Amino acid sequence: MIGLYIHIPFCKSICHYCDFVKVGVKKESEREKYLDTLINELNSYHNYFDQIDTIYIGGGTPNAMTDNELIKLFEALKPIKPIEFSIEINPESYTHNQGEIFKQYGVNRVSIGAQTSDEKILKFLNRKHNNDEVINTISSLKQLGINNINLDLIFAIPGQTLKSINKDIKFFINLDIPHLSYYNLILEENTYLYYLYNRGRFSEVDDEKSRQMYANVIDKLTKLGYNHYEISNFSKQGYESLHNLKYWENKDYIGIGLGAHGLLNGIRTYNERSFNKYLKNTLYEKVELSIEDRITEELIMGLRLTKGINLSEVNLKYNINLHEKFPKIKEMKELKLIAEEDGYLKLTKEGIFLGNQVFQIFV
Repeated sequence: MIGLYIHIPFCKSICHYCDFVKVGVKKESEREKYLDTLINELNSYHNYFDQIDTIYIGGGTPNAMTDNELIKLFEALKPIKPIEFSIEINPESYTHNQGEIFKQYGVNRVSIGAQTSDEKILKFLNRKHNNDEVINTISSLKQLGINNINLDLIFAIPGQTLKSINKDIKFFINLDIPHLSYYNLILEENTYLYYLYNRGRFSEVDDEKSRQMYANVIDKLTKLGYNHYEISNFSKQGYESLHNLKYWENKDYIGIGLGAHGLLNGIRTYNERSFNKYLKNTLYEKVELSIEDRITEELIMGLRLTKGINLSEVNLKYNINLHEKFPKIKEMKELKLIAEEDGYLKLTKEGIFLGNQVFQIFV
């Protein structure tokens, strides 16, 4: 079975930290052209529809579209019958009527961009919602029977402290959410936040403080009954993201929309990142992955999962001996960054903090 990712790039405002492919809301006629192009691209994969078991609509801000635009997209997706159907939303753009449309068309998982409960920090990030809008959005979704809800949260934001992180956790846990994604803020070059940082407007949170915050998040959430199943993801039992697991387990998925990428039958696809170019020709390039590339991707993505990589499965799949192919694994084990348990190779607690350093041995 395969996944389907759909990118909706429209945003009513641009968050200061965001480096994803996005555009302003655009005129109605341009949004119409985009949806028509996207739906044509979707239909070019119609032979795979019966193999798709997860759909993930991301952005951008998918719920920045009008109700009629959402319905147009959902109608095009009706031939597909996924087990998990996710959509990302921003709380300030959400309406109960949107939720009713989600429910009508089978959306059963919603990911809300909450980031933090500190409204001063939300303003610093140029987020436009407030806590009441987060609470009301969650309440509305639950009234409609959509209980599989994720919150995207961020730590290591300038101005945050361990105390404010704990306040965030307490606030969001009280909303009875089964899944949390907690990301370390990265200052990406093509963002307004990076521009401000380069001009000395604020100091970056140092590595040690960031590490303390992350360790605190892991400690608090695991004690509250969340399974830390991926570096940045925590879930109650049975609420893991089935779609995102496809990425981490190196399974096939189709990517459609502006800047989307996919992996299908060993071929990586990359779509155009320019809005106008995408409308003329959606695909930027196709790359057939070598066995070496596929092994590297499998290891780097698989090690993001706290359960790690099944050594015998990888060795059998690629006809290799992982320890012989990557002798530095021994060095990482001696440094206690990687451990081998019950046939799985996985990051240790220390290794999770230094994941990028570990991943380099496979590149």
